Amino acid sequence: MDFDSLKISIDGKVARLTLARPERLNAMGATMLRELAEAAAWLNDQAEVRAVIVSGEGRAFCAGADLKDPPLGDAARSAGGSWTERRRIGRFGQGMTDAIEGMRPITIAAVHGHVVGGGVVLALACDMRIATRETRLRIPEIELGIPLTWGAIPRLVLEVGPSVTKDWVITCREVSAEEARAAGFWNRVVEVEELAGEAESLAARIASMPEVPVAMTKEHVNGVARQATAQGLDFAEGDRLMAASLDPDSRAAMLRYVEQHLGRSRKGGAES
Repeated sequence: MDFDSLKISIDGKVARLTLARPERLNAMGATMLRELAEAAAWLNDQAEVRAVIVSGEGRAFCAGADLKDPPLGDAARSAGGSWTERRRIGRFGQGMTDAIEGMRPITIAAVHGHVVGGGVVLALACDMRIATRETRLRIPEIELGIPLTWGAIPRLVLEVGPSVTKDWVITCREVSAEEARAAGFWNRVVEVEELAGEAESLAARIASMPEVPVAMTKEHVNGVARQATAQGLDFAEGDRLMAASLDPDSRAAMLRYVEQHLGRSRKGGAES
């Protein structure tokens, strides 16, 4: 398939899904969110594919949601638009994470550089996660004046527990690879030069296993996780974003964050 913001390749039983907006640190706009869901559906139809490596081009895995993207940025900064349209935009990320998590192949996030906000959520939606020692994780949504949505809270609680989830999400602080590994977020932490090889080796091992019990195990684990974390409440994700964007204090925080970080991004950066 041809995408504007992604690259896909298949080599035997292993596929590679690459975020390809390096000039924006792979920040996710509406186009990338939609394309990630489409890519997940397409890869599900490739019967030979057993494992998918998800990675990012350039200096970072993913800088989160792109605040310069008109639909996402407008929804975050403005109280305008109909309830239906704002709710639809608020669910873009939820649709992406559900599609990635629901893929038949086993997904492996191979993460380097910074992983911020929505990039953390994308990694959470993958089955396994490998990071480099220099990887830094940060979830700045509350600093932006919005709650963490996209189905991230239940997934994060499942991986690192309630207390660590509150710490990372409420303080918005940067988390080192070693701290995140100790908390259970990363399956493996390797040197930068070892990341591609480690991901390939893990994917090859998974692809060599009998297909049916692997698929059954993934479905079983995901089913238990959904029950354990009450993901049936995810229908309200768009409403949470909409409610926060109408709160004066939250909107003021968003404007401060945008003024500070979009100024930096004009020199080549991106932001969650």
